[in-house]
Amino acid sequence: MKTLKFAVLPGDGIGPEVMEVALDVLKNAGEKFGFALDYEHADIGGIAIDNHGVAFPDSTKTVCENSEAILFGSVGGPKWESLPPKEQPERAALLPIRKAFSLYANVRPGLLYPQLTDASPLKKERIPNGIDIVCIRELTGGIYFGQPKSTTTLENGEEQAIDTMVYKTSEIERIAQVAIDTAKARGGSVCSVDKANVLETSVLWRKVVTEYFAKHAPEIKLSHMYVDNAAMQLARDPNQFDVLFTENMFGDILSDEMGVICGSLGMLASASLGAEQNSLGFPFGLYEPSGGTAPDIAGQGIANPCAQILSAALMLRYSFGENEAAAAIEAAVEKAVTGGIRTGDIAFGLESVGTKEMGAAVLKNL
Repeated sequence: MKTLKFAVLPGDGIGPEVMEVALDVLKNAGEKFGFALDYEHADIGGIAIDNHGVAFPDSTKTVCENSEAILFGSVGGPKWESLPPKEQPERAALLPIRKAFSLYANVRPGLLYPQLTDASPLKKERIPNGIDIVCIRELTGGIYFGQPKSTTTLENGEEQAIDTMVYKTSEIERIAQVAIDTAKARGGSVCSVDKANVLETSVLWRKVVTEYFAKHAPEIKLSHMYVDNAAMQLARDPNQFDVLFTENMFGDILSDEMGVICGSLGMLASASLGAEQNSLGFPFGLYEPSGGTAPDIAGQGIANPCAQILSAALMLRYSFGENEAAAAIEAAVEKAVTGGIRTGDIAFGLESVGTKEMGAAVLKNL
């Protein structure tokens, strides 16, 4: 029997609660589709600060290095907001783990079932069939990682801060390939988002993307859009897009906007794929829900586990090649939710259930 070896980093807030449910679903899928699980828990984020003094300890890094993939929860919360910014869980855990494992490609599906259109702030007539798009975000370049990055005091006493946006051809080409692969499995069109009327990095981005698609995927319909227009169009008519594809900072903003128009972040999964392959020949990746730690409801057993479950399905698909099991989990989530089983964030007047009850409904449909 095939064994799937992965690291489990539940993190903070609701992370441990929804992770427990996702692991139950994975165990059930393994029984049905003929694979075993071999996973090890490790601390990340605020809990790691409490237990180890740092948000991403070496012991956690070692667990991840000895795994084929990472199933991630979420990090952060009010408890650690008084720390210096560079030591807070989000910056001190997420950015280092992305850098450590070259997690350069974030794949975030924007999926809203037609039965959940009440969750979206958009008018129903704009999205009568729900929403089905994907945002591909470059994750390890751009202004978040570029150097120099500093804050200094000028001679006149003013403070000056500098961030540097940097991209090179190879970084753009490898994320372009992810967009191509994603489009081939979907509707066959990609909209590349940049700010080429202002930024030098965007001029290079548009040039490299255009040339790469022409050479490697001429059958894919490629369009370009400035980021300000893309933000507007995403709110006006999200389904005009199939695959949205962009650099780090723009992708951070647009993917969150996509999360809002799709309703509850409790339904949105994501995959961050690495430049290296695991021992099975698949991409090493980190898989996490798009929402946060939700400290206001942590420990109450009412959090929506679907995003964590769907992230586990993405892990099966991308890092282990278990496409049939992944599709079965995704179908089970859809059947449970569209069949009327809802946590509070997607109930809209219907009776709501807790975290474990939602998980049980998914298992029933698996």
